[in-house]
Amino acid sequence: MRAFIAIEMPENVKQELTKIQKEIDKLALIKGKFTEFENLHLTLKFLGEISRSELEAVKERLGSIKFDPFEAELGELGVFSEDFIRIVWIGLNGKEMFEIQKQVDKMLEDIFPPENRFMAHVTLARPKFVEDKQVFINELKKISFEKMKFKVDNISLKESELTKQGAKYSDLLMVRGM
Repeated sequence: MRAFIAIEMPENVKQELTKIQKEIDKLALIKGKFTEFENLHLTLKFLGEISRSELEAVKERLGSIKFDPFEAELGELGVFSEDFIRIVWIGLNGKEMFEIQKQVDKMLEDIFPPENRFMAHVTLARPKFVEDKQVFINELKKISFEKMKFKVDNISLKESELTKQGAKYSDLLMVRGM
């Protein structure tokens, strides 16, 4: 099974992200797939294909994680990478996200390699074609939106099932902050 550890976005934040996606779509400079409303999240750690025993070990360790709820904020819009745009994202601000990501990495380090390039973001779109990369990047930076703040009080272990309609995510475990 494919799995990952994530921070869910609250409904009101997902609604704001959907508005941003519509603004990106209106630019008419990319063709591709926008992340579905229910799939908008921040990935703390992508685990990939895992065995049943790895799943049980992750559940046990993740279930013991301790963290205080914290505040995060929507950040800047950007792309991975500017040479070949494959992801359009929105960054998230909040140092606690980096701390909890390091904590997750540490508790799983003997099973999964550490995440050396963690960047707190939510994937908004996966372009297949970009009309003009530089124009798109410039226009993306002009999109205005509410830099919403929101409370993060849980993290989830999720299964990712790839289907013809796209990825379907389901919760395997949810851990609440203290």
